Parts: sequence; structure tokens; C-alpha cells
Amino acid sequence: MAQIPGKIQPIYDLTNPQTEPKQNKMANVGLVLVGVLLLLLMFKPEWIGGAFTAMQEKVQPMVVNVFLTGTVGVAIILSVMTGRALERLGFTDALMRLFVPITSRLGVNSAVVVPGIYNILGDINAAGRIGGPILKQAKATKDEQKIAIATMVQSQQSFSCFMLGLIVLSAAGIHAFPLVALTIFAPLILVPLILRKTIWRDTRPVSLKDLPSFTPNTPFFTTLFNGAKEGAELLFLLIIPSIAVIFGIIGLLDYIGIWKSIEAGMSFFLGMIGVDPKTGITAIMASPTLAMAQLQEFAATLDPRLVVGAFVLAASGLPLSDIFGQIPAIWSANSDLSAKEALTAACIGMAMRLVTVAIIAYGLTPFLIK
Repeated sequence: MAQIPGKIQPIYDLTNPQTEPKQNKMANVGLVLVGVLLLLLMFKPEWIGGAFTAMQEKVQPMVVNVFLTGTVGVAIILSVMTGRALERLGFTDALMRLFVPITSRLGVNSAVVVPGIYNILGDINAAGRIGGPILKQAKATKDEQKIAIATMVQSQQSFSCFMLGLIVLSAAGIHAFPLVALTIFAPLILVPLILRKTIWRDTRPVSLKDLPSFTPNTPFFTTLFNGAKEGAELLFLLIIPSIAVIFGIIGLLDYIGIWKSIEAGMSFFLGMIGVDPKTGITAIMASPTLAMAQLQEFAATLDPRLVVGAFVLAASGLPLSDIFGQIPAIWSANSDLSAKEALTAACIGMAMRLVTVAIIAYGLTPFLIK
């Protein structure tokens, strides 16, 4: 029979100073919130319900009327399906074989354009998961991996944004081909060239000898079905939750009385660089796809310069939740970069994109009108 030991070591030793719980700074914040909520319950209980109602009133029209019962949700599903069909037909591989040899002549590792090219038809999450390991395999330096992120955010993070953007350009009477060439394809060459000569100079011209294939082997109709399924997952599991978060915050800030000032500041800045303020704020805060869906309703009556600027801005790595959330998380897990380094590269890339917006909107719009 088992013997009970004479002395039992206690699991918790309350007298041992080493086992004292560490101070949680957020607990202090929580205490303040408890105090504020108690005061509100005693003196202004309607403020709590009013804040929630304000959030709900901002979120409900966007989620239900625009994405669930409107055309934007269907457009997202169909665009992802179309993108996967083009990928199955070798479109991504064709772009790779066109741009990779060009990049090798710029004095930079050819792998830096892989995430940007994949992002044209894919999405910003998959581009990081695929591009990060390829850059490591190609022995790209950390500077070159940063260049890859800055280049990636020059192209739209959703193919649905591109498809809706073409509709917007057609409605506004703007030639799509030169604008797409300048907005999406030219940065694949210009951004690595500029960055390797200015900020990140630890680069070397290395070509990809064994370029991986990006054309899936699944049957074509299976690819279509899986693409539609992926579009639905993107809509319900990523876009709608992010829309609910952002517009819920906007509703709360609006109820408090802060949002009007923030919106005015953003509108002034967007107008300065040649972007329609309403859709520009939507692209930055919520969804470029939604911004293009909104813009197509009144693009024909708008100044062409603002339409061009809004399209160029939307065809990027926005919204900010991607820049500050998804890119640092995905690239820190799939490359040699830390989350801070990936975030810095993404911010520099977006700053370059804003300069591109102003240059194209003000300088080239007269030459793009039909």
C-alpha cells in the first residue's frame, strides 16, 4: 500500500515572495472603467445604451444593406472566383515570368516582386504566406524582404476591388489600361529600384532559377467552386467582421463627438492629394472594395481627378487594419523580419503610394479621360 510522505510540498506558498503575482497594468485601467461605468449607471444610464445604439446604427446598414443583401457581397464572391480561374489558367505564372527577369537587372533579388505579383490576383494574407518563405529560400537579405513588403502594398489586396474599380473608371469615362499599367504594374519595377538606391541598400542581383509554379493542378470546375467558396469565407469571416469593428468604432466616436473632427481632417488631406474624401475614408478605415462600390454610384458626376485618385488609393494594401495588423503578424511568422520591421516597411510603402496618388491624380488625369 502506498505510503503518505511525511512532508507534502504545498503547491502554493503564500509566504514565498517569488510567487507573488506580477502587477497587471491593465487591471488599473479596468478599475478606472469600473468606476466610470458605475457613475454612468447612477447618473447617466442612457449614455451606455445610446453608445451601443450608435454603434449598431453605423454597422447595420453596412453589413446588411451593402454586403448581405447588396451587390458588394456578390461582387466579392464572383471576383475571387474569377481571380482563381485566371490563376488556374496560368495568369500569375505568366506575370512572374515577365517581371522576375526584369527585376534581376535592377540589382535586387528577383524574389522581391513575388508577393506584389501574387497580390494582384490573390490577397494580402496569402501573398505574405507564400512570398515570405520564397524570399528566405532565395536568400534575400532583410533589406530586400522589406522592399518586397513595400512593393506588395502597391497593388490591391482584393481582386474584387480591382473589378469594381474597372466599373468605376468606365462610368467616369477614364481609360483603364494606361491607369492600370501605371498604378499596378509600373510600381513592381519602380519601387524596388527607388528603395534599393535610397533606404535599403543591402541588395544583390540574384535571379530565381527554380521559380515555383503558382498554377494549381485542381480540375477547372473544382477551381471555380473552391474560388466561390473562398470568396464566401473571405466575405463572412474577414470582411464583414472587420467592417463591424471599424464602423462600430466610428459609431462610438461619433456618439462621443470626436469623429466629426477626425473625418474633417482626413477629408482635407484626401482632397489635397486628389481623392474623393468619402470613398477615400472608407478605403483607409474599412474596405477599398466597399469604397469602389460606393464610388460607382456617383462616379459619372464627380471630378475625374477625384475618381482617378480614389482608384489609385483603393488599389493598394489598405485598409489600415491590414497595414497595422495582418502584415506584421503574417510576415513576422513567415520571413526573417520582426513585426516592427514589417510594419515599418508597409508604412513606407503606403507613404510612397500616397505620393503616387497625388502625382497621377493631378498630373496625368487630363491624359486619361476618354
